[in-house]
Amino acid sequence: MQVFTHARAGTIVLCALLISSCAETGSQGQKNFETEYSTARNALEQGDFAKANRVYKRLVPDAGGLEPRIRLELSHGYLRAGDFNAAEKEAGGLAKAQTGDGRAAALAVQATAEHELGLQAFAKGDTKTGKTYLEQAEAALTEVLRTNPELDPLGSMAGRKKSIQSRLNGLR
Repeated sequence: MQVFTHARAGTIVLCALLISSCAETGSQGQKNFETEYSTARNALEQGDFAKANRVYKRLVPDAGGLEPRIRLELSHGYLRAGDFNAAEKEAGGLAKAQTGDGRAAALAVQATAEHELGLQAFAKGDTKTGKTYLEQAEAALTEVLRTNPELDPLGSMAGRKKSIQSRLNGLR
């Protein structure tokens, strides 16, 4: 009887260890995600955009419900690194898949990238492409300012929109 009690206790302890090790693996995965996110965020804030973007790209497949946020930060990293094509593509795809505040935030990044791409096209003498990018940026900013004016507390997006409109008016 005593052997049975010890075996039963041993089985219970073994099951508890197995369950806790599974739980630790899950929390370890969460801990690694949090560490990686912190690494990416710190790199972005410190201006190491290449590192930030590498880490954000690694995080996207495992981000689950945080994927839109990670992709938005990735698109912002591209923008700050001067990779306007990648920023426009990432933010544009995100904007199409989102609604509400998430869409507005993605559109703000997309519009900024398109504005910069338009200016680059004009600098190269490509007026047609430049105008197209500026029109797209204006439309995106118009939506953001109409639906989420609180995203522009200092008026920088409104100022960018006015600059775009002025440039477009000069082309008409």
